Amino acid sequence: MTSKTARMPVVFFGHGNPMNALAQNRYTETWRRIGAAVPKPKAILAVSAHWYIPETAVTAMDRPCTIHDFGGFPQELFDMQYPAPGDPALARQVRELLKPTQVSLDKSWGLDHGVWSVLVHAFPRADIPVLQLSIDATQPPRAHYELAKKLAPLRDAGMLITGFGNVVHNLRKIQWQENTPAYAWASLFNEKVRDSLNAQDHESLINYSNEGEAALLSVPTPEHYLPLLYIIAQQQRDEKISFPIDGIEHASIGMLTFTIGLNDI
Repeated sequence: MTSKTARMPVVFFGHGNPMNALAQNRYTETWRRIGAAVPKPKAILAVSAHWYIPETAVTAMDRPCTIHDFGGFPQELFDMQYPAPGDPALARQVRELLKPTQVSLDKSWGLDHGVWSVLVHAFPRADIPVLQLSIDATQPPRAHYELAKKLAPLRDAGMLITGFGNVVHNLRKIQWQENTPAYAWASLFNEKVRDSLNAQDHESLINYSNEGEAALLSVPTPEHYLPLLYIIAQQQRDEKISFPIDGIEHASIGMLTFTIGLNDI
């Protein structure tokens, strides 16, 4: 592990629509302010909803590619690149930290849109090494939370741990009309998550499915929610949480972003 520095904050980004990569709106402006407020990281470790596979892996290439893992969008979006370097040595350190969990050193993935559509705003120079850590689809929420705790030494070594997902994410219920009000269940679940975050009630956040229908509709599949657990697992008792931006787009996509260990933006 590299030498100890001041503890870095951690951030969960509600990434939303890939078109945010091209947009200038209240979400992207907030991501830009977060990037400006964070001490420049030695590297970024990203946990994204869009690398949800049946194993734990970490990207370990010198130059991760920009993955356009979507369809039906303008060519301008497919033309976008985020040419951040990788860091194979750091990938090996992550593998060591997570033992005895087996972690594959992956050289075939890259940076998916959940990550780069945000980082093009937060760190537009693309000059900070970025690694992605996969979400093991075979494991329950508590296993992800416990695994994530082992990443804590990275914060003291100048690494920024980030999660990219959406607290509420139900594409089947989406309403594409502009300014469509949020479903009642989406607002209810979003507020319950905020309340639990404020109370540092990690147990409720791990056991989110206990919230009944609101949870079932807000989190019909777990991949967009689980990155949140990797972020709250880093929280120390003396660390406060802040919510730079919130909102529910198209009735069923939650855009909540929160930070731990960073002053209000």
